[in-house]
Amino acid sequence: MRTILAGLALVGLALCSAVGSAASAAAPSPELIAYGKALVEAGDCAGCHTADPAKPFAGGKRIDTPFGAIYAPNLTPDRDTGIGAWADADFTRALRYGLAPDGSNYYPAFPYPYFTRMTKDDTLAIRAYLATLAPVTGRNKPPELRWPFGYRGLMRVWNYLYFKPGLFEPDQSQSAAWNRGGYLVTGLGHCGACHTPKNYFGADRLAQALSGNEVGGWYAPRLDGAARTGLKSWSPADIVEYLQSGRNARSHAGGPMAEVVVNSTSKMSDADVRAIAVYLKSLPPARRETIVTPPDDAEMKAGQAVYAKLCVACHEADGTGAPRIYPPLPGNALLQSINPSSTLRIILDGAHTVTTPRAPNTGEMPAYAKQLSDDEIAAVTNYIRNSWGNAAPLVTPAQVGKARKERMGSSE
Repeated sequence: MRTILAGLALVGLALCSAVGSAASAAAPSPELIAYGKALVEAGDCAGCHTADPAKPFAGGKRIDTPFGAIYAPNLTPDRDTGIGAWADADFTRALRYGLAPDGSNYYPAFPYPYFTRMTKDDTLAIRAYLATLAPVTGRNKPPELRWPFGYRGLMRVWNYLYFKPGLFEPDQSQSAAWNRGGYLVTGLGHCGACHTPKNYFGADRLAQALSGNEVGGWYAPRLDGAARTGLKSWSPADIVEYLQSGRNARSHAGGPMAEVVVNSTSKMSDADVRAIAVYLKSLPPARRETIVTPPDDAEMKAGQAVYAKLCVACHEADGTGAPRIYPPLPGNALLQSINPSSTLRIILDGAHTVTTPRAPNTGEMPAYAKQLSDDEIAAVTNYIRNSWGNAAPLVTPAQVGKARKERMGSSE
């Protein structure tokens, strides 16, 4: 009997040890959670999935698309309204294939066409971090899409035509930094979601990747090597400084990009930011720059008069400004973009220099929507876009009026 009892005790101890080992193996390590947090920041997940700063990742933020509005879902581990009841496979399938646990399709406002390039290990690291968040009850709001785009079944056709699942494939002829940058830019960072032109159905024009695109009344500029409107004149150090601080000697981040800098790129590791710079600097121009016809003398004189009255105090007569405080205008790639949306929004609404730990000092430009007419704004825009060696297409008062209306609509 003693032998039997001793044997049972040993079996019990073995079972307890096995269960304890399994539980220990199942618990993510602090290192994995920290890595997942870094990936979440690199992907700027909070930018879309946080409507209330007091409830991070609880969803509810409205995302406007050309087809209507979509509301970002709850990523907290709440079991009823978040992802707490999801299996690891559910989470990976959502990120890499755009499929919900019930098999329904997500809309590509959720950037799974980019996330598909992520490794399984990275998706699970992200899940490990999200599981550490405080659960928040927040039911997902249904999309508000125009007919017929509200039928999720249409996404099967869209995916067949435009979605190519597959991991990022390293280029063995390139450096480790280049491949890391490519993984971040084309995958987790989903830069093309804003910076790549879209077709009528909202899919990327892949032949024009990262060559600029209008987003929500702003223009996400070219990230390729275009000479006048791209990054050819930027050094890798310029790109690193811009992503880490929100400004450099050539430009300042504004609009949606300012949020990306604050929430994402300023928090990334030095190595990852440098890798992005290496990758971007390798990109040739994806399309030709527009041939520009300069504004006539009357238009330039009208714009110069407005500039002399309102702008010269900060930007100087020669447009050089005060780099990293008031951005310089000569050679400014965003200013010369084919699409003037960002420039018009800044003139209409003013601008606040983004502040980050690396660049805490502030700067401000006043709004001129009430002070200047559409004709005056068009004239000064044409002046700064075509002076000091700059060259950009003519902006009309009608374009200013449209920007004024869109700006009012986005603030409602």
